Amino acid sequence: MFAGWRAGNGAHDPVSAVLVWAIAAGAIAGILFRPKEWPEAVWACLGAFLLVTCGLVPLGRAGAAVAKGTDVYLFLTGMMLLSELARREGVFDWLASHAVAAAKGSRARLFTLVYLVGTVVTVFLSNDATAVVLTPAVYAAVQKARTKPLPYLFICAFIANAASFVLPISNPANLVVYGKNLPPLWPWLRTFFLPSVGSIAATYVALRFSVRKELEGSVEDGRAPAALSREGRLAAWGIAGTGVILIVASGFGFDLGLPTCIAASIAVLITTRVKGDALAEIGKGVSWSVLPLVAGLFVLVEALNRAGALQDMSRVLQWCGALPRYVGGLAAAFGVAALSNVMNNLPSGLLSGAAIQAAHVPAHIRDSVLIGVDLGPNLSVTGSLATVLWLIALRREGVQISAGQFLKTGMVVMPPALLIASLAVS
Repeated sequence: MFAGWRAGNGAHDPVSAVLVWAIAAGAIAGILFRPKEWPEAVWACLGAFLLVTCGLVPLGRAGAAVAKGTDVYLFLTGMMLLSELARREGVFDWLASHAVAAAKGSRARLFTLVYLVGTVVTVFLSNDATAVVLTPAVYAAVQKARTKPLPYLFICAFIANAASFVLPISNPANLVVYGKNLPPLWPWLRTFFLPSVGSIAATYVALRFSVRKELEGSVEDGRAPAALSREGRLAAWGIAGTGVILIVASGFGFDLGLPTCIAASIAVLITTRVKGDALAEIGKGVSWSVLPLVAGLFVLVEALNRAGALQDMSRVLQWCGALPRYVGGLAAAFGVAALSNVMNNLPSGLLSGAAIQAAHVPAHIRDSVLIGVDLGPNLSVTGSLATVLWLIALRREGVQISAGQFLKTGMVVMPPALLIASLAVS
């Protein structure tokens, strides 16, 4: 039945194409909604397994698709190690407690300070670190301060995407969209610095407006901020050193995965003094399931490409490129943003990145697509892997935020930020 498909002519087999889309849709739905509370990686890998078993993706092509993500896996591993090291040594608790102390009794001032902390963490440690590790620290700090936590928890979700294209290292999706064509640091900053400033500022204004009533009143906590231990200081220096290494690597146009992983491993070894129990604790705390999740998504996107999605996406992006510059940029950014909120930004980023490389679209369309992939997911809880991880972190703290509650805020926050950033990059 799938002989033609296996030979590479699957786009001409409508039955096979429908089956691919059905399996991909089921896998993505499983990732987003986690039936039976199974981890997200289970659903991605199950979808990939079914695609290979049914002959819709040859085993060799599936292996090649997984191998494409090597730089992303190394990057994620390094960032997760750094994040877990910082969490274990209290770096994020220290930052959050200092923000509470510096607020001097003002909820509004605390909002601004937490927003600044979230911006810095996202820029230099990636949006996943903000969602997964900073969120519990902020929640604990505002609980001690006896103030309403929701505005500050929303910061962790929204800034994780709004600041995720300041640097190439700020979001793994950046590596996915650009692939081997990731620009060096200075060209990146020339392109994305101004749009990033617009995104961060617009998100701040819109989010603060949407939670303004909950920022009335004072912060009641008057205790001194937490102290940072010797190991905590070493962890902080390790993070800073890794950031410098990545900025230098990006400046020379090197792949970021291996430097990230090596620098993070060295920081972990120095901080823990190679103690077995400390290393085991850090290794246990890392969400290793993210790696097979991403690998499974690479296979899903390979199957969708063989089903004609790559050609369809390429045609759409070429159409955007033929429009007047600003109109085309906005169409690309908002179109990819809509797709990301339907199917999550990792698969949409993989699909868009492949289409960009195949279609040779104008540079401003490519850059608008990246902004749509990074910032567009701020509309819904299903849009970004970082937002999904943020929800999981909140559930561990006993906090429940509904999809409708997030959407209500996202409809206020995301569109103006995406509009401003898209116009700035076009």
